[in-house]
Amino acid sequence: MAEVVNTLKREAARAGDSAEKQEKPKLYQARKKIFPRAVSGRFRRLKWTLATIFMGIYFILPWIRWDRGPGAPDQAVLVDLAHRRFYFFFIEIWPQEFYYVAGLLILAGIGLFIATSMVGRAWCGYACWQTVWTDLFMLVERRIEGDRNAQIRLEQQPWNTEKILKRGLKHLVWALIAFWTAFTFILYFGNAPDVAYWFFTGQAPFVAYSTVAIMGFVTYFFAGIMREQVCIYMCPWPRIQGAMVDEDTLIVTYHDWRGEPRGSKRDRKKHPEVQYGDCIDCGWCVQVCPTGIDIRDGQQLACITCALCIDACNQVMEKIGKPQGLISYSSVRAYEKLTTGQMEQKEFGWRSFIRPRTMVYLAIWTLIATALLVHLATRDRLQVNVIHDRNPLFVRLSSGDIRNAYTVRLLNMQLEPRDFRLSIVGLEGARMYLLNKPPARSFVVRVPGNKTKTLRVFVTMPKEKARRETFFFRIEALGPDGKVQESAQKKAVFEAPAK
Repeated sequence: MAEVVNTLKREAARAGDSAEKQEKPKLYQARKKIFPRAVSGRFRRLKWTLATIFMGIYFILPWIRWDRGPGAPDQAVLVDLAHRRFYFFFIEIWPQEFYYVAGLLILAGIGLFIATSMVGRAWCGYACWQTVWTDLFMLVERRIEGDRNAQIRLEQQPWNTEKILKRGLKHLVWALIAFWTAFTFILYFGNAPDVAYWFFTGQAPFVAYSTVAIMGFVTYFFAGIMREQVCIYMCPWPRIQGAMVDEDTLIVTYHDWRGEPRGSKRDRKKHPEVQYGDCIDCGWCVQVCPTGIDIRDGQQLACITCALCIDACNQVMEKIGKPQGLISYSSVRAYEKLTTGQMEQKEFGWRSFIRPRTMVYLAIWTLIATALLVHLATRDRLQVNVIHDRNPLFVRLSSGDIRNAYTVRLLNMQLEPRDFRLSIVGLEGARMYLLNKPPARSFVVRVPGNKTKTLRVFVTMPKEKARRETFFFRIEALGPDGKVQESAQKKAVFEAPAK
């Protein structure tokens, strides 16, 4: 009897272990291909409008011309790596002015914080490079293979002439878009007509072809093959945005207080005694989602706040005669009030964005933007850099006077040539020496437009006055009438032997 009991226990234990193994979730799940359904509505139109603007700017901008005068590039937006310049219409940035670029990056980051605190992950849904190009690739796919149902049928059918032709044409168009995207990128780094001619005649440098190949492949692979996987698994932003949203942030929300319990038309006819909600469980909100989530399960990391599910649900509500807004932009605070009956849905619109978090972000953004604009408008268009010789620090002349040597670089940051007066401030009794010029306290030097001029300058002090002392090299830009237009100076040190 005891043996029978033990045997039954062992079998039950094995059965339990087997059940646990079957119910244990997998750590990794194979990706299920998503076939988003086409949808129309105000948010879909907004996405296409923004995508058209963004792609238009990207593809057209390198071809726009901007006259900067003789000898200067006439491309409106140009990253001139060879001459270490960045041109943006009337703005020219030199390497030592890279803090402007850093400031723009900071502004972009804070702007992203502002947008996230107001409307959640709307950047991802409307303006992100991945979203814009993925939408374009999916549009091509629909034009060639058809909408969701047609794509599913094509995926399931065996390889035949139709499938080969449609898939081949789709990937060919994707490759052309990816190529043109990458090719446009390199146009920003040189004169666009010249770069295009050199590229297609085989005269471009190897780096141009390798850049197009790498960026073209990345565009094709990310926008055409990986799609939502980039947003869900690769992008760090959905994991960061949680720190920037609060109970007043607008997010795409399913109002379960109104939609539950769900019931299809068949369920409603079969069980007329049940008080069903407005959701008829049609699944359109899931079918149109580019990341394949069900917004009715609540807010999720994979939601990019594109609002296409709102357009789809509104269409269904209109067809069945129900009020729109079953899925809508809402905040946690408004959702709680709607659930408890403290607010009617028709009373809720776009909540005021004026609250401490957004005001702090906006104030910081405004301060940085104002500082950059003021500095950009008032910056000097000349600079002077000074390097003291390190070996030797000083030389004692036969007369006993002490001489120091400096390399002085004058930067003329305007397009036309200008006369600069170089002088020394302080260091009483000192004299400057330039090649083939008599000693003096100042010299006038002509510097070509948008160029630098390097001078070898010797400064000599009488032996009785020579000591270690700080002074300044001063540079003054002279106008046609000889008047000083702007000036700059650089501190330097005169070295002398200890007494």
